Amino acid sequence: MTRSLIVAVGADHGGVTLKNRLAASLLEGGHQVLDFGTDGPASVDYPDFAQAVCRAVEANEAELGILVCGTGIGMSIAANRYSGIRCGLAHDVTTARLTRAHNDANVLALGARVVGEEVALDILGAFLSTPYDGGRHDRRIEKLNLLLNAEST
Repeated sequence: MTRSLIVAVGADHGGVTLKNRLAASLLEGGHQVLDFGTDGPASVDYPDFAQAVCRAVEANEAELGILVCGTGIGMSIAANRYSGIRCGLAHDVTTARLTRAHNDANVLALGARVVGEEVALDILGAFLSTPYDGGRHDRRIEKLNLLLNAEST
């Protein structure tokens, strides 16, 4: 079993139903959930929810983040604009496992209109249980950090 984690979750209107199911699964698994919304089907802007989740991860209030929108693309683009965030968009268990193992992703993006609930739950399990491999991947993560630092100067 994966150790207990604090996980920040957020979604727009296209991902709210799946976000709620993932949050319930996290709670059932003994994890703590910080739910940044949205909570209903009214149209909202996904960058607002990506911001809330990413700021919680940046501030170490959450260890990992989960973002859900219709395709996961908008959320992943928004999330990767934040310092220290490495958001991976996953469509299956393999991409979830590899984004953790090779990219040390700390935020997962999912598309509610792209993956079904059961696949999303499997993806979540793989994301939570896969450790970062380190080693040869460390230099690549460092290059990502250098790119970010170059942009801010």
